[in-house]
Amino acid sequence: MKDKKMNRWSTYEPFIVEMAGRKIYDIVVTNHAQSRWVERVTHERVELEEVCTFLWEKLKGGQIEPYYRNEEDVYIIDDDLLMVAEFTAMDKQIDLVGNPIYKMIIVTFLGRMSENLELRDLKSYYSWLRHSRRMTLIKSGRKRK
Repeated sequence: MKDKKMNRWSTYEPFIVEMAGRKIYDIVVTNHAQSRWVERVTHERVELEEVCTFLWEKLKGGQIEPYYRNEEDVYIIDDDLLMVAEFTAMDKQIDLVGNPIYKMIIVTFLGRMSENLELRDLKSYYSWLRHSRRMTLIKSGRKRK
């Protein structure tokens, strides 16, 4: 996504976008995130380039924000779509001032809050999920004895 040409001859899009105090140089979508995109967002098969283009446009438009103020793992797009992202500094790459440049790695897409109401409060959802899994393991452990 970093070297996408514009329509005019010999011009390129600016490829560094600032978000949450980091300068983003590139977007990487994992295979897991691409499969979750199909399952939870579009419900149809799309190319990886379409997902990257969508994310890059939202990033340039300032429409990606942290979901929680203190945590930097979960991000919300257009106040609806939740995704988990990590950032890694690019080796030997700095901007003109000397600050590090980052690569945004999309780990997974959690889904749309408008479709899945449990996503409105992720902390309680994940604690419920852990508790239900633990209880399932305890019950299956009792059956074996």
